[in-house]
Amino acid sequence: MADIEFVKGLIIKAPSEKAPDFVKASINIKVEELGMWLREKHKAGEEWVNIDVKESKGGKWYAAVSTFKPKAQAEVILVRASDLPPPKKRTTLSAADMEDDIPF
Repeated sequence: MADIEFVKGLIIKAPSEKAPDFVKASINIKVEELGMWLREKHKAGEEWVNIDVKESKGGKWYAAVSTFKPKAQAEVILVRASDLPPPKKRTTLSAADMEDDIPF
């Protein structure tokens, strides 16, 4: 398992039992600490920091930097129309041919 990088200055808590259903989490920000942490990320050349809200085995919620990296996309292959097989012949249907298919 990879090391977890916690978000400094960002505290996540489960919502209070008295909170309405639409409250999903409580987030507390220690402005100076989070600001310094974000400036360090910016100096390191990071434009974005993706954060996952997780729950520990003990039930405590926390914020961790997401390490997800999408897989490289497949290479696009260009094909000339002349390299494709000829299209199949289309059968033209009349309204009379489709009468049996109408459910009413």
